[in-house]
Amino acid sequence: MGLMKEFRDFLHEYKVIGLAVAFIIGAALTALVQSLVNDVVMPVITPFIPGGAWREATLAIGSIVIKWGSFLAAVINFLIMAFVVFFIAKKLLKEEKVGKK
Repeated sequence: MGLMKEFRDFLHEYKVIGLAVAFIIGAALTALVQSLVNDVVMPVITPFIPGGAWREATLAIGSIVIKWGSFLAAVINFLIMAFVVFFIAKKLLKEEKVGKK
């Protein structure tokens, strides 16, 4: 029984269950933000991208090909996710100023 008690203590002390729930919610939020960017934001930006195909938008410099369209989508994904994390820290945790502790 000692091993099971140690395991339960480990789960409790390191808040493994809460971490697992946060990971699952984070994965779902990531899918939601990717859909927002790919299906809502990028179609609005597409008319401003030469050729109109934002996922295939590239810049060729000699033999070097930079895929800036997919990079732009990744940057927008990151910014939205960073804002959501900031919002959670600010509002849900009721922090006056978000910073290191």
